[in-house]
Amino acid sequence: MDKPSPTSKRIASDIRATDQFHWFTHDQKQRYYSLCLLSSDVLALAAAWKIAHFLNHFYSPIPPQLNWWEWWGMPSLFWLLVSVILVFFAYGGLYSSSKKAQNYVRAAKLVSAVYLLSLVIAYFYDPKLDPPRSLFFTAWLSSVFIVVGFRLFITLIVNQFERRNQPEIPVFVIAPASRLQKLAAILERRSAYKVVGAALACTANTSATLTAIYHSGAEEVLAEGIPETALASTLFWNLRRAGIRLRLLPSSREILYRRGVPEIVAGIPSLRVETPFVLGLDYRMKRILDFFGALFGLIILSPLLLGVAIAIKLSDPGPVFFRQERIGLQGKIFQMWKFRTMVVNAAQLQQQLEAENITQDGIMFKLKHDPRIIPIGHFLRRTSIDELPQLFNVVIGQMSLVGPRPLPLRDVERFEPWHHIRHQVLPGITGLWQISGRSDIEDFNDAARLDLYYIDNWSLNLDLDILVETVRLVLFGKGAY
Repeated sequence: MDKPSPTSKRIASDIRATDQFHWFTHDQKQRYYSLCLLSSDVLALAAAWKIAHFLNHFYSPIPPQLNWWEWWGMPSLFWLLVSVILVFFAYGGLYSSSKKAQNYVRAAKLVSAVYLLSLVIAYFYDPKLDPPRSLFFTAWLSSVFIVVGFRLFITLIVNQFERRNQPEIPVFVIAPASRLQKLAAILERRSAYKVVGAALACTANTSATLTAIYHSGAEEVLAEGIPETALASTLFWNLRRAGIRLRLLPSSREILYRRGVPEIVAGIPSLRVETPFVLGLDYRMKRILDFFGALFGLIILSPLLLGVAIAIKLSDPGPVFFRQERIGLQGKIFQMWKFRTMVVNAAQLQQQLEAENITQDGIMFKLKHDPRIIPIGHFLRRTSIDELPQLFNVVIGQMSLVGPRPLPLRDVERFEPWHHIRHQVLPGITGLWQISGRSDIEDFNDAARLDLYYIDNWSLNLDLDILVETVRLVLFGKGAY
């Protein structure tokens, strides 16, 4: 595609207009991903109906008025519901290239909406018609859980495949002078980005910077600290015309903007941040999922937990579990449980090893090759199995499955005032910090920003995303030592 140049020709036309019309097409990898999601949805819905049909067989069959024909052993009612659900999914962006495709909560809501809509249509179709309740409710609930479960599994597999086969993405970095070099280093160390150019934030809207971006061959621009007044009218639209993606690193205030609805009030552009229809329902759902998820995990993983306990006893004399005081919700101290991966006197030896701490600010204590780790400890830490006893902390309400990681008292004593914001929510077994670099993050400010992002953007769907990515990292072990 020919890229526009920042000349008088560009200025003479509407900045939103492109030189030529062309279709937007997904790349081949994205088409495969969309096809996998589509196939998984059809299979999930079919499995749900098979379960519902089996259970309903003991009660009453589908009325003949609702069974006009059959195809591949499935009634016509199934195919109508599947068609409508797939259309709703496509319209809702659940097969797109964006993060919308991983909105599991939205998928559950759309499936529920279609089933409830079918009740209304059935009533108006024939008020005397009485569909089997056992079939309807079993198919509805099974569809919700199986569709979400299949999508979580597909996302897990696709994410791992993409990490292993991800090509380099040329990126142009725009940032203040104090952040430019650090951002470029982080991008090249922690991601598939290849920095092909850079410019200062104060020059972001100049023709020289636009020309440099076009000539660099960048597919994406990462920008931080750009002057707000000229951003929309200059950089954004010029990059959009050229087909170059713009990714902004927002401030805490800007992160909250995503929750707002744009409105004009008294001639003033504003954002209205609305409260949910049922206040607190999403958080109660999170706590219910925490309790039953942790309890289910303890039951399913009990053979593994027993095997690890025996392995620790055989590997090194001393207790199986390690308990440490951590800072939890609202700064309260609690005892966090882990499988012991170090020698019994590890806490005393840490004082002698402080000089070898690899973190830049000294807040967290990390060693690449910690001499205190027992033989079985390396495996337990690399696979994160040592964290599993914290499911007990979740069951008793001291922790959540997902949240900011609770830190030892030693680390919290070194906090800056703004770091304590992370203590306003329940700590978690895993979080954005763990899936965004884990031990590769050497500056606690970077980890704290991830915690603040999580707090400001929290949703049930974000928790599911983090859990899926955590499973991928645990299975393929990256960034832990």
